[in-house]
Amino acid sequence: MKAIQLEADWDPKPRYRVTDAERASGKATMASEVWRHPRFVEANVPDPAPGPHEVVVQVRACGVCGSDTHCYETDADGYILFSGPVRLPVVPGHEYAGEVVAVGSHVRHLRVGDLVAAEGMLNCGVCEACRTFHPNQCPHLEMVGFSAPGAYAEYIAVEERFCWKLDAIADRLGSATAALELGALIEPISCPYNGMFVSAGGMRPGDHVAVFGCGPIGLGAVALARAAGAATVIAFDVSAERNALAVALGADEAHDPRALAAAGTSPAAEIRRITRGWGCDMLVEAAGAALRTMPEIERSFAPGGKMVYLGRTGERAPVMLDVLVTGASSIHGARGHNGGGCFPQVIRLLAHDRIHVAPMITSRRPFAEFMQALQQSCERTDGKIMIQYP
Repeated sequence: MKAIQLEADWDPKPRYRVTDAERASGKATMASEVWRHPRFVEANVPDPAPGPHEVVVQVRACGVCGSDTHCYETDADGYILFSGPVRLPVVPGHEYAGEVVAVGSHVRHLRVGDLVAAEGMLNCGVCEACRTFHPNQCPHLEMVGFSAPGAYAEYIAVEERFCWKLDAIADRLGSATAALELGALIEPISCPYNGMFVSAGGMRPGDHVAVFGCGPIGLGAVALARAAGAATVIAFDVSAERNALAVALGADEAHDPRALAAAGTSPAAEIRRITRGWGCDMLVEAAGAALRTMPEIERSFAPGGKMVYLGRTGERAPVMLDVLVTGASSIHGARGHNGGGCFPQVIRLLAHDRIHVAPMITSRRPFAEFMQALQQSCERTDGKIMIQYP
């Protein structure tokens, strides 16, 4: 089958200590410290066959993720920017939906013809982390498109337990194509759902919420905060296009921090103005730019406020911990979307028209134009670039 394959050179930075486990598995725990000179190439790879508990999905829609962009972009020395775990070569792509075309012998609930979206965090399900409700922290975790075969291909094999039917969405929309496009948005929306409502314990109707970074993860956070009854939702991004999308998805105001600085103000000052001095009860960092966002966030906490950190960066960022003590504030890290009912809850929100995220898709490209789509993603003006398959 036709696929896109990501290749790179294993060339650890001098200061990075490669562990025995990394050498044995070929999987770098922090890819940005190991993988150099990335190459996305067209390839023909074997068609997948389902294992006993697996289904084969014909991919119909797949979003270009910022993490894919970070595997394409490099630092000055040629190392990829993505700081998560990566094993190469691999077929990338993890925000996908499609149609089941084959089922394994032990599959119980899915049938050929079902429309599904699938989780991309392949936890083992039996270790202590998985069994104590931390599946995204599974020590045996494989990540679709990074350390396990992904969906920039015609077909992908995936365990039944990671798949969720899209029937309810298709019934509401009356269109399989539209349902599959929304299905491919479930993964990037489930990531902020996990951070905001599972890891951080949720928010209350009437809370003030700020979102830093209005890529797809941040836009998902905006839509979820509005659906959860936020009194105000304030967004910040350096892209005018993405700020406009944030307003379309539910933000009351959206600002470019650079424009605020030129006007002699700041995100923190705007937050205090909009909330009449109270600050934000929940702040979401989805920019992956903690060196620049943390000083503003520290000055924006409401008493007892929560910060959810979703952005990824290999940089260390200073944090004034006394702010947490004084304000009884907290920082919650979150990775992934497994567990906590994230996928089924987001599907319900979409099926019952409680979140309106279709405007997030700002560009559609056929699979044959994948490289152009990847290059376009580097401009960081789109909401979501959607790859469409024949």
